[in-house]
Amino acid sequence: MLDLNKTVPEEGKLDLDLRRVNYDVDVKSHLRYGDWVTFKSHSSKKVRISRPESSRGENSDRQPQDADYPSLSYELESEILARFPRWEYWKLSLVNKRCSTLLKSGEIFEIRKENGFREPSVYMLASGETNWWTFDREFKSRRKIPDLPSDVCFKFGDKESLCAGTHLLVSGREIDGLVIWRFELATNCWYKGPSMVNPRCLFASATCGTSAFVAGGVGIMANSEVYDTAEKYNPNSRSWETLPRMKRKRKLCSGCYMDNKFYVIGGRNENGELTCGEFFDEGSNKWELIPDMLRDDPVLTCHSPPLIAVVNNELYSLEASSNKLKLYLKKTNTWKMLGQVPVRADSNRGWGIAFKSLGNELLVIGAALSSASYSGNSMAIYTCCPDPDAIELQWKPLDSGRNRLSSFILNCSVMVA
Repeated sequence: MLDLNKTVPEEGKLDLDLRRVNYDVDVKSHLRYGDWVTFKSHSSKKVRISRPESSRGENSDRQPQDADYPSLSYELESEILARFPRWEYWKLSLVNKRCSTLLKSGEIFEIRKENGFREPSVYMLASGETNWWTFDREFKSRRKIPDLPSDVCFKFGDKESLCAGTHLLVSGREIDGLVIWRFELATNCWYKGPSMVNPRCLFASATCGTSAFVAGGVGIMANSEVYDTAEKYNPNSRSWETLPRMKRKRKLCSGCYMDNKFYVIGGRNENGELTCGEFFDEGSNKWELIPDMLRDDPVLTCHSPPLIAVVNNELYSLEASSNKLKLYLKKTNTWKMLGQVPVRADSNRGWGIAFKSLGNELLVIGAALSSASYSGNSMAIYTCCPDPDAIELQWKPLDSGRNRLSSFILNCSVMVA
């Protein structure tokens, strides 16, 4: 509760029992009923503090006692809770029915989006685990999300994952065929579907805000044709929309979102390895080919899809054969070497490595190059703020302590909400 009879410093912060709500607000020196609170956000939203119904009328002059604090208006309460660290949101459902409804309806995430609040968290499935884990940005805390209620075939088979808004989508094979399970952050539950228009595996994917794209891949039947089809997922309608076909058929390719375009890079088809890339422009509703985008990349057999990530609208690639990081130079369609990455991508030809964008940082997880900081088979976690002009990047190790899992990462996705 906010004690409206206490003085709040003019340039201070709301002093709440929720101590970690520390976003700045502009307030008057004394808050009273009917006053306005202006939150410093992209919209500079103003919210009036309302007197609760029970304290209006003949008792309006009575001062609140310790057990009779005035309640906040729903709008102000929602604005405050939206500023609560998203990592702690699961606790809101335990507070009261109002907080639980605010969370499960997804309203709190709409408020966050309106005010420009974006916090990344990492969802991961490591070798030897049957449960997905979610980590905060600093990897200081982890939480096991509910069991995925799939059949045994799906649980122990290969899977692919991507995020769209507050949905984590996991694609894999059940006994009856290819399916998608989705985890919704708001309800903390798994749901089955929706299936893609063309169910596929070994596809490229990318997240764009609250939407997600997939392209390429192959069907599950023996000798299935390699796809050139693409789709877009809308989490609001929980549906897939068919996009125009790509210029090339490709599987085992990678995707990213850059310059407001969906890029698909590398892969292979019936003609062998592909060194070209292509991008989809929603404005023109067309695909454009980029010849020889990976012409300098060593081509190996049985290697993983290209390890790529976009930070600050720049494309970076982790070369699995050499553990080297490269920056894509858009104007010349070439790559600039930025030095070594502190994990062993070469030990399994790129498989088992998580290479992602984490806000304005690059994130890489895998087996450490050096055993000085990490022992045994536990995962090594590093981040860096990439500088395109740097000769070599400075990687920062994150000590996850007891939160470490196996160094072989099966699936990894970053959710920003």
